[in-house]
Amino acid sequence: MVPTASLLMIVLNLVLGFAVPICLAWWMVRKYHVKWSTILIGAATIFVFALVLEALVHQVVLKGPHGAAIQGNVWYYALYGGLMAGLFEETGRFLAMKYLLKKEPSTALPGIAYGIGHGGAEMILVFGMTMISYLAMAVMVNAGQADTLLSQTPAEAQAQVSEQIDKLVTSKPGDYLLGLWERASALILQVSLSVLVWLAVRKGGRWLWLFPAAILLHAGVDAGTVLLSKSADMVVIELLVFAQALAVAALAWLLVRRACR
Repeated sequence: MVPTASLLMIVLNLVLGFAVPICLAWWMVRKYHVKWSTILIGAATIFVFALVLEALVHQVVLKGPHGAAIQGNVWYYALYGGLMAGLFEETGRFLAMKYLLKKEPSTALPGIAYGIGHGGAEMILVFGMTMISYLAMAVMVNAGQADTLLSQTPAEAQAQVSEQIDKLVTSKPGDYLLGLWERASALILQVSLSVLVWLAVRKGGRWLWLFPAAILLHAGVDAGTVLLSKSADMVVIELLVFAQALAVAALAWLLVRRACR
């Protein structure tokens, strides 16, 4: 049985996973009069570049002749995954901002709005949708239909589903708060990186270094998380990721102040 407290935490995560990005977007439009189109371009960009194009590259590389070597070595896998995330997402940001947002004002607001769309879509698609899956699975388990669920699952995915059922049954309610915390850190990071790339696009010249810097920062956070996951406690990992997200946010804030002098 999945504990009632865990079910409540899944529902809370589900609600916040959708509500936080939607409310942030609404607040930006209402208070700062940014365009909904700017936010939606951010959402569409992460879908195309991360969930479609990057996923296709993973299919080719990880199922190719060097795939086993990459996945079998945590350092290779962390470096590969981090660089791919940084390259695809930051390149997507750069191209969208340069060609789709060129009529936007040069203030920081469009960059922030884009980041809310980018990070908000990630929060909904990666976190919110996962919580829907968890909730449906937990309800079936508590209704005594775990065996039915497994029988309806393709043979190649049964081990993964069985593992997920075990995780739902044994996880503590507080474990779900770590997932919510991780998503909050990711959203802060996505908005901050969007501002850095926005400055690179709009200011150009000596500010262009912010584009490769954003790639490296993104890659570093992702790769570091993978490496730490093999040895460190999850609370420690989330503390470090949160600290990194705040550091990138502080950098973005300082650079915006300098750019707007």
